Amino acid sequence: MIRPRRSHLFMPGSNARALEKARTLEADGVIFDLEDAVAPDAKAIARSQIAATISAGGFGRRELIIRINGLDTPWWEEDLAMAAKAAPDGILVPKISSVEDIAGVSARLAALDAPDKVRVWAMIETAFAILRVEAISATAHDVGSRLAGYVMGPNDIARETRIRMVSGRATMLPFYINCILAAHAHGLEVLDGPYSDFSDAAGFAAECDQSRDMGFDGKTLIHPSQIEACNAAFTPPEAEVAKARRIIAAFELPENAGRGAIQLDGRMVERLHADMARRTIAIADAIATMQG
Repeated sequence: MIRPRRSHLFMPGSNARALEKARTLEADGVIFDLEDAVAPDAKAIARSQIAATISAGGFGRRELIIRINGLDTPWWEEDLAMAAKAAPDGILVPKISSVEDIAGVSARLAALDAPDKVRVWAMIETAFAILRVEAISATAHDVGSRLAGYVMGPNDIARETRIRMVSGRATMLPFYINCILAAHAHGLEVLDGPYSDFSDAAGFAAECDQSRDMGFDGKTLIHPSQIEACNAAFTPPEAEVAKARRIIAAFELPENAGRGAIQLDGRMVERLHADMARRTIAIADAIATMQG
């Protein structure tokens, strides 16, 4: 089943008011943050508030993900224990750098009797993660790994590699594309990282368009004001959905049943275009269901 993941908003677990507000926002998903947005002395209260918020419900069809602290910190095990019990849709793990990291988190979740629906998401934000992304992606074929997808972490990538973050992201595009290829080759979803300057609406909209065209399934956000533009960028336009429906209808005609390519609207259309059309329709229908 295809699930819309156009917009996933980071919400600090230590901010009770923000957690409450998350129920009313139009984001496809909420990432309850225990890491960067939470000070060390607020980790415990953040855990408690996130658990209570998820238990209370009221999020409708939104995807709920908890970002725990990194595996090299003193907080991650308590974070994971809380998350396993709270049973969100996913757990986002920072700074994953190896197959062994995925295996360790998955084994710990199994030991904690976390429900099967709790999936693992990995932050791709280290040089080793980028270099090993194909091998990490391949672990998705092991059901026990729980691996569902990636979230890119551009700020940490820049910090670790000294690659400069420039307008248009030309310096980072090569390994972004590599991560997208590795993810989709193994059936994983991949979300673009956040755009930090939430006051720059034009720049954010341009990056959303770039993200969509590169093959990202959606984008992570740091401010509610970014949701509308992000959803718009990743929502298939009505004309594109209508065209997709025409392609499917044309291939379903009896005279086209055995044909690999047909003419439609003055262009040659192949079976692969029908597969792409089905995904477009599925995404559009899923978005309509969320909004209904």
